[in-house]
Amino acid sequence: MPAQSNALPDADPSSANPAVLTADDVSIAFGGNQALKNISVTQAEGEILGLIGPNGSGKSTLLNVIGGLYSPDNGRVVFAGSEVQGLPPHRVAAKGIARTFQAPRVFLHMTALENMLVGGFAVNAQAGSHRALLDRARALLAFLEIDRLADERAASLSGGQRMLLQFARALMLEPKLMLLDEPFGGVHPNLIERMLERVRDLHDTGIDFIIVSHELPTLLGVADRLVVFASGEKIADGPPDSVCNDDAVIEAYLGV
Repeated sequence: MPAQSNALPDADPSSANPAVLTADDVSIAFGGNQALKNISVTQAEGEILGLIGPNGSGKSTLLNVIGGLYSPDNGRVVFAGSEVQGLPPHRVAAKGIARTFQAPRVFLHMTALENMLVGGFAVNAQAGSHRALLDRARALLAFLEIDRLADERAASLSGGQRMLLQFARALMLEPKLMLLDEPFGGVHPNLIERMLERVRDLHDTGIDFIIVSHELPTLLGVADRLVVFASGEKIADGPPDSVCNDDAVIEAYLGV
């Protein structure tokens, strides 16, 4: 039976158990640029965590460390009781961490459905699983209301549609934690609202989120807690209302 756009596809129940993540004293430098300076951040179980800060403040760098794209110079990243710092991205993904990128990374020569199957086979390439993966892929496209684009080449999709596609493809990994890097940038307001609704739906099933965004008003509508970065350092951490009224945050983030 075709999935409804507002219905989540079935997944392994164990994949929906939230898991705590801790980054402890993480530092990384690129040449003479200290991108992260002894950063410590803990995400509570069942929490949507927002990361904000000026350009170049270290937000995306932290996601890249968590996701395995960068190996930190020092410090630890612990997820679900296991250290993940220094692991390659595919091993981090296998532990239950999926992510999206600020510039959507989709296979432009493939259709939307083929893009989805790449994500599915990354975690489940067992014989006889193709039908189940195909069904899940179509259900996730419907969940994000882009199922009509299943047979369209990704190259023909708009920027917002590509963002939704990479979000859906990441969900093929059946993650416990989703890292979203600037998911709202350049996206039509209607698509932003759709993404926020789906984040809330997914969070209700037990998937936790860390969201990097410059869209502070949008992030305030979904985040339980905000962590603020400036020049590679953490300058604030707390409930959104408290953080937004912090003098250091106002100076660093708003420039006033």
